Amino acid sequence: MKIKDVFTKSLIFLILFMTTMVVDGQNLDALALSYAKDSFDELYEFFSLPNDANDPSEIEPNVKWCERAFKQRGFNTKRLETETVPLLLASRSFPNANKTVLVYLQVDGQPVDSTKWFQPNPYIPVLKTQNAQGNWDIIPWSHLQGDINPDWRIFSRSASDARGPDMMFLKAMDILNDLDVQPNFNIKVIMDFEEELGSPQLPNAVKAYKEELKADMLVIFDGPRHLSNAPTLVYGARGIATISLEVFGPRVPLHSGNYGNYAPNPAMKLSQLLSGMWFDDGRVAIPRWYDGIIISDEVKSVLKQVPDDEPQIQKNFGIASTDNIGSNFQEAMQYPALGILGLKAAWVGNERRTIIPATAIAELNIRLVKETDGEHMVKLVKDYIQDQGYYLVDHEPTEEERMSHNKIARFNAKVSYGAYRTDFDTEIGAWLRRGMYSAFGHEPIQIRTGGGSIPISPFVITLGIPAVAVPTVNPDNNQHSPNENIRLGNYIDGIKTITAILMEKL
Repeated sequence: MKIKDVFTKSLIFLILFMTTMVVDGQNLDALALSYAKDSFDELYEFFSLPNDANDPSEIEPNVKWCERAFKQRGFNTKRLETETVPLLLASRSFPNANKTVLVYLQVDGQPVDSTKWFQPNPYIPVLKTQNAQGNWDIIPWSHLQGDINPDWRIFSRSASDARGPDMMFLKAMDILNDLDVQPNFNIKVIMDFEEELGSPQLPNAVKAYKEELKADMLVIFDGPRHLSNAPTLVYGARGIATISLEVFGPRVPLHSGNYGNYAPNPAMKLSQLLSGMWFDDGRVAIPRWYDGIIISDEVKSVLKQVPDDEPQIQKNFGIASTDNIGSNFQEAMQYPALGILGLKAAWVGNERRTIIPATAIAELNIRLVKETDGEHMVKLVKDYIQDQGYYLVDHEPTEEERMSHNKIARFNAKVSYGAYRTDFDTEIGAWLRRGMYSAFGHEPIQIRTGGGSIPISPFVITLGIPAVAVPTVNPDNNQHSPNENIRLGNYIDGIKTITAILMEKL
């Protein structure tokens, strides 16, 4: 047995002796810190696995790693096969359990642009501390075995979204196992390896494996805490649909001197098309976009309970004003959003060329709320584009189409999943609040609808169960961006949070 393992076991027995088998928030602090320090070798191994679901060959090692890790914690695992990569279900039963809690964990990550990361390899985790100039310097990984500064951060793709929470859950189970704590509910864990692709296989998989996934409630350990970094519960999330829009110009790029003023420029046409989708104040200008959204006085009172410091938020983001959607940040999250994810036409910077590009592409997404239907919202966008005189195709236009239509665009759309929202006054909400109160000594911040999207609606709809998210990571974690990171204080707090919840009786 390793020396640090002996130390961990000794600490556990000392805590139990001193507390007469009572584990409160203060003792959970000591346990969470100890188990966090004991986890860093395993975390390093897990974080180092490439996990871009665009490359299925990267996913299999992650599935095998999770199978091994959960079996070590007493779970039975089963692959739920899909048309692409499997989902992984880990199950564990406990004596005297009369309910089942389903836990959702995400394992895959966003793609990587290594040129934008300030470290040798975005997948190989590094430990960093912030210097006086506000920059992050790499420090030896071995520092994690000494006194830990909670503001140190581990930088790695998926560190926060969401392999950090995966590790928090595993370490919480280690604490329960070592303390011989028996929850009065069974635990099922569903692991998603294509979340960053929109979980395309999940809706059908939930239907196909409905019996295996049967549960009384769903807990999602994913996402960032409130911007204040205080303990948080989130009762809903927006859904997502994506649109790829490509406007066509000449068959091949043309010399801008020889043919400017003659050949239509698709980049200009796309810019005109997009600019008409929004008013100057940020509101979507497409007709009927906000139909059915009513923010009642009761809902407004719920939203006002969230302690947002909006001037500080704007300062953090470096923005002088916000879009005119809702009267505050929380209200803005209750409406469907239309956004531009990226634009491409020819070349820029030192690679710019004096041409008229052949095409111009915009990648868009729609963030859905519970009151909106994804297919309907996609149709509103499609109808708007057609109303501007565009002939729409889902392929490269044929010669006949090119010579018959002045405005041609490719329109491809996909609704990944809808939104969900659970009432505050439910059994799952009360249970989670009790667990978090025992951990922190105060009520968590409660958010009606989070801004991000997670693929939970298939579970809510097909299984007929309520769902609540327990976010744990630092809000400034750079998820989906270069230099993603997790703050050590949040990692330790996350272990504490999940441990307290799993110890709480249902």
